[in-house]
Amino acid sequence: MLITLVLIFAIILTGFLVVRYYPAFGRKPSVERVRLSPQYSKGSFQNSVPTSMDSSFSSTVSMVRDLAKRNANRKPADDIPRVAFPSIDHPPGVTNVTWFGHSASMIEIDGRRLLLDPMFGRSPSPFQWIGGKRYSKELPFQIDELPSIDAVIFSHDHYDHLDYGTIRKLKKKVNQFFVPLGVGSHLERWGVETDHIVELDWWDEMEWNGLTLACTPARHFSGRSLHDRNASLWCSWCIIGSSSKIFFSGDSGFGPHFKEIGEQYGPFDLTLMECGQYDPRWAPIHMLPEETVEAHLDVKGKTLLPIHWGAFTLSFHEWTDPINRVTRRGEELNVPIATPKIGETFLVKGDSLPSSKWWE
Repeated sequence: MLITLVLIFAIILTGFLVVRYYPAFGRKPSVERVRLSPQYSKGSFQNSVPTSMDSSFSSTVSMVRDLAKRNANRKPADDIPRVAFPSIDHPPGVTNVTWFGHSASMIEIDGRRLLLDPMFGRSPSPFQWIGGKRYSKELPFQIDELPSIDAVIFSHDHYDHLDYGTIRKLKKKVNQFFVPLGVGSHLERWGVETDHIVELDWWDEMEWNGLTLACTPARHFSGRSLHDRNASLWCSWCIIGSSSKIFFSGDSGFGPHFKEIGEQYGPFDLTLMECGQYDPRWAPIHMLPEETVEAHLDVKGKTLLPIHWGAFTLSFHEWTDPINRVTRRGEELNVPIATPKIGETFLVKGDSLPSSKWWE
Protein backbone atom coordinates (compact mmCIF):
# COMPACT_ATOMS: atom_id res chain seq x y z
CA MET A 1 0.00 0.00 0.00
CA LEU A 2 2.82 2.41 0.90
CA ILE A 3 4.59 1.72 -2.40
CA THR A 4 1.35 2.36 -4.29
CA LEU A 5 0.80 5.68 -2.53
CA VAL A 6 4.40 6.73 -3.22
CA LEU A 7 3.98 5.89 -6.90
CA ILE A 8 0.72 7.84 -7.12
CA PHE A 9 2.32 10.82 -5.40
CA ALA A 10 5.34 10.62 -7.74
CA ILE A 11 3.09 10.56 -10.80
CA ILE A 12 1.05 13.53 -9.57
CA LEU A 13 4.19 15.48 -8.67
CA THR A 14 5.78 14.72 -12.05
CA GLY A 15 2.65 15.85 -13.86
CA PHE A 16 2.55 19.07 -11.85
CA LEU A 17 6.20 19.83 -12.53
CA VAL A 18 5.84 19.14 -16.26
CA VAL A 19 2.79 21.37 -16.60
CA ARG A 20 4.43 24.09 -14.48
CA TYR A 21 7.90 24.13 -16.00
CA TYR A 22 7.86 22.49 -19.45
CA PRO A 23 8.25 25.50 -21.78
CA ALA A 24 6.01 24.27 -24.60
CA PHE A 25 2.96 24.82 -22.40
CA GLY A 26 3.69 28.54 -22.44
CA ARG A 27 2.56 30.88 -19.71
CA LYS A 28 -0.89 31.96 -18.63
CA PRO A 29 -1.37 35.76 -18.75
CA SER A 30 -2.04 37.66 -15.56
CA VAL A 31 -5.61 38.73 -14.92
CA GLU A 32 -4.45 42.37 -14.81
CA ARG A 33 -3.24 42.00 -18.38
CA VAL A 34 -6.60 40.98 -19.84
CA ARG A 35 -9.38 41.88 -17.39
CA LEU A 36 -10.31 45.21 -19.02
CA SER A 37 -11.28 43.55 -22.31
CA PRO A 38 -15.03 43.60 -23.09
CA GLN A 39 -14.56 39.95 -24.10
CA TYR A 40 -13.30 39.00 -20.61
CA SER A 41 -15.94 37.93 -18.09
CA LYS A 42 -16.13 35.64 -15.06
CA GLY A 43 -12.43 34.81 -15.21
CA SER A 44 -12.08 33.94 -18.90
CA PHE A 45 -12.64 35.16 -22.43
CA GLN A 46 -16.07 34.58 -23.95
CA ASN A 47 -17.49 34.30 -27.45
CA SER A 48 -19.98 36.93 -28.57
CA VAL A 49 -22.66 34.25 -29.08
CA PRO A 50 -23.27 31.10 -26.99
CA THR A 51 -20.73 28.47 -28.08
CA SER A 52 -20.26 24.95 -26.81
CA MET A 53 -19.18 21.49 -27.91
CA ASP A 54 -21.33 18.39 -27.48
CA SER A 55 -19.74 16.63 -24.49
CA SER A 56 -22.63 14.28 -23.72
CA PHE A 57 -22.07 10.62 -22.97
CA SER A 58 -23.54 9.56 -26.30
CA SER A 59 -21.27 12.00 -28.13
CA THR A 60 -18.21 10.65 -26.32
CA VAL A 61 -19.18 7.07 -27.17
CA SER A 62 -19.69 7.98 -30.82
CA MET A 63 -16.25 9.61 -30.99
CA VAL A 64 -14.60 6.52 -29.50
CA ARG A 65 -16.42 4.45 -32.11
CA ASP A 66 -15.30 6.74 -34.92
CA LEU A 67 -11.72 6.67 -33.67
CA ALA A 68 -11.71 2.87 -33.88
CA LYS A 69 -12.82 2.76 -37.51
CA ARG A 70 -10.34 1.36 -39.99
CA ASN A 71 -9.68 2.40 -43.58
CA ALA A 72 -11.20 5.79 -42.91
CA ASN A 73 -8.73 7.62 -45.23
CA ARG A 74 -8.04 10.14 -42.48
CA LYS A 75 -4.52 10.72 -43.76
CA PRO A 76 -2.81 10.30 -47.14
CA ALA A 77 -1.22 6.96 -47.93
CA ASP A 78 1.89 8.62 -49.39
CA ASP A 79 3.86 11.84 -49.05
CA ILE A 80 1.81 14.69 -50.53
CA PRO A 81 2.99 17.05 -53.29
CA ARG A 82 4.80 20.21 -52.34
CA VAL A 83 6.69 22.93 -54.17
CA ALA A 84 10.10 24.19 -53.09
CA PHE A 85 9.81 27.71 -51.69
CA PRO A 86 10.20 30.29 -53.15
CA SER A 87 8.43 28.95 -56.23
CA ILE A 88 8.02 32.02 -58.47
CA ASP A 89 9.64 35.35 -59.24
CA HIS A 90 7.28 38.29 -58.98
CA PRO A 91 7.54 42.06 -59.31
CA PRO A 92 8.33 43.89 -56.04
CA GLY A 93 5.24 45.19 -54.31
CA VAL A 94 2.84 42.75 -55.98
CA THR A 95 0.74 41.00 -53.33
CA ASN A 96 1.31 37.26 -53.25
CA VAL A 97 0.47 34.40 -50.92
CA THR A 98 2.12 31.06 -50.17
CA TRP A 99 0.32 28.29 -48.28
CA PHE A 100 2.49 25.93 -46.21
CA GLY A 101 -0.23 23.50 -45.10
CA HIS A 102 -2.84 23.76 -42.34
CA SER A 103 -3.13 27.49 -41.49
CA ALA A 104 0.52 28.47 -41.97
CA SER A 105 0.88 31.00 -44.78
CA MET A 106 3.14 33.78 -45.97
CA ILE A 107 1.82 37.04 -47.39
CA GLU A 108 3.94 39.61 -49.19
CA ILE A 109 2.02 42.86 -49.39
CA ASP A 110 3.26 46.41 -50.02
CA GLY A 111 6.83 45.23 -49.65
CA ARG A 112 6.18 43.62 -46.24
CA ARG A 113 6.60 39.93 -45.55
CA LEU A 114 4.10 38.46 -43.07
CA LEU A 115 3.73 34.96 -41.65
CA LEU A 116 0.30 33.80 -40.49
CA ASP A 117 0.07 31.11 -37.79
CA PRO A 118 3.49 29.64 -38.70
CA MET A 119 3.30 26.17 -37.18
CA PHE A 120 6.24 24.29 -38.73
CA GLY A 121 6.60 21.50 -36.17
CA ARG A 122 6.21 17.78 -36.81
CA SER A 123 3.17 17.34 -34.60
CA PRO A 124 0.53 19.67 -33.07
CA SER A 125 1.42 18.63 -29.56
CA PRO A 126 3.54 19.88 -26.64
CA PHE A 127 5.59 16.69 -27.12
CA GLN A 128 6.65 16.24 -30.74
CA TRP A 129 6.81 12.45 -30.47
CA ILE A 130 3.12 12.34 -29.43
CA GLY A 131 0.20 13.02 -31.75
CA GLY A 132 -0.41 12.75 -35.47
CA LYS A 133 2.58 13.62 -37.62
CA ARG A 134 2.61 16.14 -40.46
CA TYR A 135 1.51 14.62 -43.78
CA SER A 136 4.45 15.98 -45.75
CA LYS A 137 7.69 14.42 -44.59
CA GLU A 138 9.59 17.64 -45.25
CA LEU A 139 8.69 21.32 -45.29
CA PRO A 140 9.09 23.13 -48.63
CA PHE A 141 11.94 25.13 -47.05
CA GLN A 142 14.39 25.08 -44.18
CA ILE A 143 13.45 27.54 -41.43
CA ASP A 144 17.06 28.71 -41.19
CA GLU A 145 16.96 29.62 -44.89
CA LEU A 146 13.83 31.75 -44.71
CA PRO A 147 14.32 35.45 -45.42
CA SER A 148 13.74 38.02 -42.67
CA ILE A 149 10.10 38.33 -41.61
CA ASP A 150 8.59 41.76 -41.01
CA ALA A 151 5.79 40.40 -38.84
CA VAL A 152 4.24 37.19 -37.55
CA ILE A 153 0.48 37.24 -36.92
CA PHE A 154 -1.16 34.65 -34.67
CA SER A 155 -4.87 33.92 -34.37
CA HIS A 156 -4.78 31.98 -31.08
CA ASP A 157 -2.61 29.73 -28.93
CA HIS A 158 -3.58 26.16 -29.88
CA TYR A 159 -0.72 23.79 -30.72
CA ASP A 160 -1.62 23.48 -34.40
CA HIS A 161 -1.16 27.27 -34.74
CA LEU A 162 1.40 28.34 -32.12
CA ASP A 163 4.40 26.04 -31.84
CA TYR A 164 7.19 26.41 -29.30
CA GLY A 165 9.90 24.87 -31.48
CA THR A 166 8.97 27.06 -34.44
CA ILE A 167 9.14 30.23 -32.37
CA ARG A 168 12.57 29.30 -31.03
CA LYS A 169 13.86 28.96 -34.59
CA LEU A 170 12.02 31.96 -36.03
CA LYS A 171 12.27 34.64 -33.35
CA LYS A 172 15.58 36.10 -34.48
CA LYS A 173 14.23 36.55 -38.01
CA VAL A 174 11.05 38.38 -36.95
CA ASN A 175 10.75 42.13 -36.37
CA GLN A 176 7.27 42.16 -34.81
CA PHE A 177 4.64 39.77 -33.46
CA PHE A 178 0.92 40.65 -33.54
CA VAL A 179 -1.29 38.50 -31.32
CA PRO A 180 -4.68 38.57 -29.59
CA LEU A 181 -4.78 39.55 -25.92
CA GLY A 182 -2.87 37.24 -23.59
CA VAL A 183 -1.00 35.26 -26.24
CA GLY A 184 2.06 37.45 -25.76
CA SER A 185 2.70 35.72 -22.42
CA HIS A 186 3.65 32.52 -24.27
CA LEU A 187 6.06 34.37 -26.54
CA GLU A 188 7.67 36.18 -23.62
CA ARG A 189 8.33 32.89 -21.84
CA TRP A 190 9.99 31.64 -25.03
CA GLY A 191 12.42 34.54 -25.20
CA VAL A 192 10.69 37.05 -27.46
CA GLU A 193 11.35 40.60 -26.25
CA THR A 194 8.23 42.36 -24.96
CA ASP A 195 8.76 45.38 -27.20
CA HIS A 196 8.52 43.07 -30.24
CA ILE A 197 5.00 41.95 -29.25
CA VAL A 198 1.74 43.82 -29.86
CA GLU A 199 -1.45 42.44 -28.30
CA LEU A 200 -4.81 43.54 -29.69
CA ASP A 201 -8.44 43.06 -28.69
CA TRP A 202 -11.38 42.52 -31.05
CA TRP A 203 -12.03 45.59 -33.22
CA ASP A 204 -8.67 47.13 -32.35
CA GLU A 205 -6.73 48.31 -35.37
CA MET A 206 -3.35 49.91 -35.89
CA GLU A 207 -1.25 51.38 -38.63
CA TRP A 208 2.04 49.61 -39.08
CA ASN A 209 4.61 50.21 -41.83
CA GLY A 210 1.96 51.39 -44.27
CA LEU A 211 -0.48 48.57 -43.52
CA THR A 212 -3.65 48.59 -41.45
CA LEU A 213 -3.94 45.54 -39.19
CA ALA A 214 -7.32 44.93 -37.58
CA CYS A 215 -7.94 42.28 -34.95
CA THR A 216 -11.49 41.01 -35.52
CA PRO A 217 -13.76 38.45 -33.82
CA ALA A 218 -13.77 34.68 -34.24
CA ARG A 219 -15.89 31.99 -32.62
CA HIS A 220 -13.53 29.56 -30.95
CA PHE A 221 -11.62 29.02 -27.68
CA SER A 222 -8.03 28.87 -26.39
CA GLY A 223 -5.72 27.00 -24.06
CA ARG A 224 -2.53 24.93 -24.02
CA SER A 225 -2.63 23.36 -20.56
CA LEU A 226 -4.92 22.14 -17.80
CA HIS A 227 -5.31 25.52 -16.14
CA ASP A 228 -5.54 28.08 -18.97
CA ARG A 229 -8.78 27.34 -20.84
CA ASN A 230 -9.87 30.63 -22.49
CA ALA A 231 -7.21 32.57 -20.55
CA SER A 232 -6.12 34.24 -23.81
CA LEU A 233 -8.18 35.60 -26.68
CA TRP A 234 -8.71 34.13 -30.17
CA CYS A 235 -9.35 36.22 -33.27
CA SER A 236 -9.38 36.73 -37.02
CA TRP A 237 -7.37 39.42 -38.85
CA CYS A 238 -7.86 41.99 -41.58
CA ILE A 239 -4.69 42.98 -43.43
CA ILE A 240 -5.19 46.10 -45.50
CA GLY A 241 -2.56 47.49 -47.85
CA SER A 242 -2.54 50.16 -50.53
CA SER A 243 -3.46 47.74 -53.31
CA SER A 244 -4.88 44.63 -51.62
CA LYS A 245 -7.12 43.64 -48.71
CA ILE A 246 -6.83 40.21 -47.12
CA PHE A 247 -8.92 38.45 -44.48
CA PHE A 248 -7.56 35.63 -42.31
CA SER A 249 -10.24 33.73 -40.39
CA GLY A 250 -8.08 31.93 -37.84
CA ASP A 251 -10.17 29.13 -36.33
CA SER A 252 -13.87 29.85 -36.08
CA GLY A 253 -17.31 28.39 -36.11
CA PHE A 254 -19.82 30.12 -38.33
CA GLY A 255 -21.54 33.16 -36.87
CA PRO A 256 -22.81 36.70 -37.38
CA HIS A 257 -19.33 38.16 -36.85
CA PHE A 258 -18.42 37.46 -40.48
CA LYS A 259 -21.09 39.84 -41.78
CA GLU A 260 -20.03 42.43 -39.21
CA ILE A 261 -16.44 42.18 -40.41
CA GLY A 262 -17.52 42.42 -44.04
CA GLU A 263 -19.57 45.52 -43.34
CA GLN A 264 -16.71 47.26 -41.54
CA TYR A 265 -13.66 46.16 -43.55
CA GLY A 266 -14.81 44.41 -46.75
CA PRO A 267 -14.62 43.78 -49.58
CA PHE A 268 -11.48 41.61 -49.56
CA ASP A 269 -9.39 40.55 -52.55
CA LEU A 270 -8.54 37.27 -50.81
CA THR A 271 -9.79 35.38 -47.79
CA LEU A 272 -7.88 32.61 -46.02
CA MET A 273 -10.73 30.61 -44.50
CA GLU A 274 -10.59 27.51 -42.33
CA CYS A 275 -12.38 24.53 -43.84
CA GLY A 276 -10.97 21.46 -42.09
CA GLN A 277 -10.93 19.55 -38.78
CA TYR A 278 -14.70 19.94 -38.42
CA ASP A 279 -17.35 17.64 -37.05
CA PRO A 280 -21.08 18.15 -36.38
CA ARG A 281 -20.33 17.52 -32.69
CA TRP A 282 -18.13 20.64 -32.52
CA ALA A 283 -19.62 22.70 -35.33
CA PRO A 284 -19.87 25.83 -33.12
CA ILE A 285 -16.05 26.15 -33.09
CA HIS A 286 -15.08 24.83 -36.56
CA MET A 287 -17.03 25.61 -39.72
CA LEU A 288 -18.24 22.95 -42.10
CA PRO A 289 -16.84 23.46 -45.64
CA GLU A 290 -20.15 24.76 -46.96
CA GLU A 291 -20.17 27.33 -44.16
CA THR A 292 -16.64 28.32 -45.17
CA VAL A 293 -17.96 29.51 -48.52
CA GLU A 294 -20.86 31.30 -46.83
CA ALA A 295 -18.47 33.04 -44.42
CA HIS A 296 -16.32 34.10 -47.40
CA LEU A 297 -19.36 35.70 -48.98
CA ASP A 298 -20.37 37.32 -45.69
CA VAL A 299 -17.03 39.13 -45.37
CA LYS A 300 -17.37 40.15 -49.05
CA GLY A 301 -14.45 38.12 -50.31
CA LYS A 302 -13.47 37.67 -53.94
CA THR A 303 -11.01 34.74 -54.03
CA LEU A 304 -11.08 32.04 -51.34
CA LEU A 305 -8.00 30.14 -50.17
CA PRO A 306 -9.14 27.18 -48.02
CA ILE A 307 -6.83 26.54 -45.07
CA HIS A 308 -6.72 24.40 -41.90
CA TRP A 309 -6.40 21.18 -43.89
CA GLY A 310 -3.66 19.25 -45.73
CA ALA A 311 -1.17 18.87 -42.86
CA PHE A 312 -2.61 17.08 -39.81
CA THR A 313 -5.47 14.78 -38.84
CA LEU A 314 -7.39 16.45 -36.01
CA SER A 315 -10.87 15.18 -36.79
CA PHE A 316 -12.67 12.10 -38.10
CA HIS A 317 -13.37 13.13 -41.69
CA GLU A 318 -11.33 11.92 -44.67
CA TRP A 319 -8.32 14.13 -45.26
CA THR A 320 -9.57 15.18 -48.70
CA ASP A 321 -13.15 15.79 -47.59
CA PRO A 322 -12.64 19.51 -46.73
CA ILE A 323 -11.20 20.52 -50.08
CA ASN A 324 -13.66 18.42 -52.07
CA ARG A 325 -16.65 19.88 -50.27
CA VAL A 326 -15.46 23.50 -50.29
CA THR A 327 -14.57 23.47 -53.99
CA ARG A 328 -17.89 21.83 -54.89
CA ARG A 329 -19.81 24.50 -52.98
CA GLY A 330 -17.63 27.20 -54.48
CA GLU A 331 -18.49 26.03 -57.97
CA GLU A 332 -22.19 26.08 -57.12
CA LEU A 333 -21.97 29.71 -55.94
CA ASN A 334 -19.40 30.91 -58.54
CA VAL A 335 -16.77 31.62 -55.89
CA PRO A 336 -13.17 31.55 -57.23
CA ILE A 337 -11.16 29.12 -55.09
CA ALA A 338 -7.37 28.82 -55.07
CA THR A 339 -5.97 25.32 -54.53
CA PRO A 340 -2.17 25.70 -54.41
CA LYS A 341 0.17 22.87 -53.55
CA ILE A 342 2.02 23.27 -50.27
CA GLY A 343 4.78 25.81 -50.86
CA GLU A 344 3.24 27.15 -54.07
CA THR A 345 3.08 30.94 -54.36
CA PHE A 346 0.40 32.77 -56.35
CA LEU A 347 -0.42 36.39 -57.07
CA VAL A 348 -3.56 37.68 -55.36
CA LYS A 349 -4.53 39.69 -58.42
CA GLY A 350 -2.89 37.46 -61.00
CA ASP A 351 -4.33 36.34 -64.32
CA SER A 352 -4.95 32.80 -63.10
CA LEU A 353 -5.32 30.99 -59.80
CA PRO A 354 -3.77 27.62 -58.91
CA SER A 355 -6.59 25.21 -59.57
CA SER A 356 -5.14 21.71 -59.91
CA LYS A 357 -6.76 18.92 -57.92
CA TRP A 358 -3.40 17.73 -56.70
CA TRP A 359 -4.89 15.78 -53.78
CA GLU A 360 -6.66 13.29 -56.03
